[in-house]
Amino acid sequence: MTHLGSAGYRDVPDDQGGNAARGWWDAEAPEYLVEHGETLGAADFVWGPEGLREADAHLLGDVAGRRVLEVGAGAAQCSRWLRAQGVDAVATDVSAGMLAAGRELDRTTGMRVPLVQADARALPFAASTFDVVFTAFGAIPFVPDAGRVHTEAARVLRPGGRWVFSVTHPVRWAFPDDPSAHGLTANRSYFDRRPYVETDTDGAVTYAEYHRTLGDHVRDVVAAGFVVEDVVEPEWPAGRTTVWGGWGPVRGAYLPGTAIFCCRRR
Repeated sequence: MTHLGSAGYRDVPDDQGGNAARGWWDAEAPEYLVEHGETLGAADFVWGPEGLREADAHLLGDVAGRRVLEVGAGAAQCSRWLRAQGVDAVATDVSAGMLAAGRELDRTTGMRVPLVQADARALPFAASTFDVVFTAFGAIPFVPDAGRVHTEAARVLRPGGRWVFSVTHPVRWAFPDDPSAHGLTANRSYFDRRPYVETDTDGAVTYAEYHRTLGDHVRDVVAAGFVVEDVVEPEWPAGRTTVWGGWGPVRGAYLPGTAIFCCRRR
């Protein structure tokens, strides 16, 4: 068990921050899925804590007869839902712990998803292999070089292919990660790009989460060869009482929690 040594916003070497996600998700996968499993489902496609589902939003477009790749898939709930619709979907994640949980969900649901352990910055697929690539809160927040994730998505997509990803809405960085009214008062600069970092008692980085402004995200995807076609900011649904970390109905009534970028490869 890893004991927390320190937590806060500070610069760390990119290799330490970028490599922390694998170990953190390996260790946290069981607890994470116990805590959020009911919200995520075993074979459901949820874009974020607001509960927006692909079945209603259709952000991937028409995927009938298409080849689809999910990166940062966790236990591959989204890909499992796609395969239940008859879609040829493949899921990747950097964490062996999350993929093991995915195999268990395959067993309990009887719906098998091809699972590949891979860093989203170095995908083990040939160029122009997929028609759609997506991630729901995967990979991008946990690496210092998100541009490489976008570049890899562009590489494995066929020309005109679709890249859709959801992340914490950038404006949330300026506010405490608190779902109560306390979380409605900004306490840090939106422009402070130092990552949130946790270390163990020996000083080793065990978790890192990176902030990008709205403009940063747009510049990253455009540099990778994409056209941004839409940015979806789901509103908090009336009557939804779910609390997930800093997301909940109190903050959701005033602040956006999720941003979903819908992009097309040029």
